[in-house]
Amino acid sequence: MAIEDQTSAAPIPTPTATTAATTSAPVRSRLRGNLGVASIVFMVVAAASPLGVIGGPVPLGIAIGNGTGFPFTFVIATVVLLLFAVGFTTMTPYVKSAGAFYSYVDRSLGRAAGLGTGFAALLSYITLEAAVFGLIGPGVQSLLGSYGVPSIPWWIYAAVAFGVVVFLGYRNIELSGRVLAVLLVAEVLIVLVLDAVIVFGGNTPEGLSTGIVSPSAILSGAPGIGILFAILSFIGFEATAVFRDEARDPDRTIPRATYLSLILIGVFYAVSSWALISAVGDSKAVKTATDHGGTLLADVTQKYLGTVGEHIIQVLFVTSLFACILSFHNIVSRYVFTLSGRAALPQRLGHAHARLGSPHRASVATGVVVGVLLLAGVVTGLDPINQFYTWLAGFSSVGIVLLLGITSVAVLVFFGRNRGTGVSLWRRAIAPALGLAGLLLFLVLILQNLPTLVGGSVPLAVGIVVLLLAAFALGPVVARVRAHAGVAPEDAAVDDAQD
Repeated sequence: MAIEDQTSAAPIPTPTATTAATTSAPVRSRLRGNLGVASIVFMVVAAASPLGVIGGPVPLGIAIGNGTGFPFTFVIATVVLLLFAVGFTTMTPYVKSAGAFYSYVDRSLGRAAGLGTGFAALLSYITLEAAVFGLIGPGVQSLLGSYGVPSIPWWIYAAVAFGVVVFLGYRNIELSGRVLAVLLVAEVLIVLVLDAVIVFGGNTPEGLSTGIVSPSAILSGAPGIGILFAILSFIGFEATAVFRDEARDPDRTIPRATYLSLILIGVFYAVSSWALISAVGDSKAVKTATDHGGTLLADVTQKYLGTVGEHIIQVLFVTSLFACILSFHNIVSRYVFTLSGRAALPQRLGHAHARLGSPHRASVATGVVVGVLLLAGVVTGLDPINQFYTWLAGFSSVGIVLLLGITSVAVLVFFGRNRGTGVSLWRRAIAPALGLAGLLLFLVLILQNLPTLVGGSVPLAVGIVVLLLAAFALGPVVARVRAHAGVAPEDAAVDDAQD
């Protein structure tokens, strides 16, 4: 039975429905794990790189976005993404395989659309993983330079980080989860301490910022650019579903992890960016972020926590970027694993390690592609931050928001076809539709500002969109050429038995 038929045939699918083929599927085609809500939240929040966002996109949002009103854009982004998450998590029990965007679109819109979504998502995530190496290399270079270490090329530090990431990705997911947990707790704690000292210390130059609640401040400057940087800061939250095969009680764990990740990320960014503005004063925030954006976080930390605090936050800024890379590597590996297990990519990549239960081959393949991108950036002499990072991050931002929108459409179509599921109108239609409207607005804003993100090059911006559309168009091509591409192994077994 084809995937398309499953979305519309009677009886209406239920969250608990399984087939005999499912229970007899080879063990080596499934990942193993015992992840709870906390472990998945660590993975996803780490991918958002909290400290990296406070030190990077936040100063940019203040400088060229909507100034002191920028913290409120995190509230707007959180609300829209929570609306998206309502439909996303409501459909989760009906999607019985890891793969996030791919699995949801496949389940609702059919095999060809699912494959196209999977290819586009894979391309978006893998470019973002590669992009962050353009930040961590210079970050380590600057950190060690402040301690008197002789300067060496940034790409050497990036190469060391690359090797560690591939090694951890090869190991089982729980090892990676423990590494991310330690790094995440440390960076969040230091920022919360800084926030508390700023807010409760009574030492701010102009009192606490009022921009976050001022309509005139929120609408000042370029609110669209502010939204752009805010939504970029959330990329990765939807990956909770990628860990479905490794989660305890996934029908409950995945929704809880998704909501909790969004709320924690949104509150953390809104409060921390508000505190950062308060630390320099509303009247000076935009000018300070414009003139000293790259050192704003370190400068504020030195003022409020002293030299020791400044050194700590410099170290944790680097580890935050490392955690981001590691988390995205895990996400990309699982996309490769799922697509390979469904014959859309070489099937050898879709086997889990016999002892570790990890997607070891998919992890190595992911590392090879990222390594090629990194090498290309070095050989062509691209500036690691202003070109390599910015261009690849711009590519990813378009892809991820586009895929979120497609997934929202998939949710609406799925529950539109299956009205007897007992799901409330709010969860199956109203919230997903509102989320889709917000995501479309975000996409328009990103496309309008994409040339700025890629160095003012309109041809490069157009090329990014064309490449993403080509990746999506590859789905129908592969579906036509390979009869079982995109079909889960258990479904293929049922088809073969019926022939």
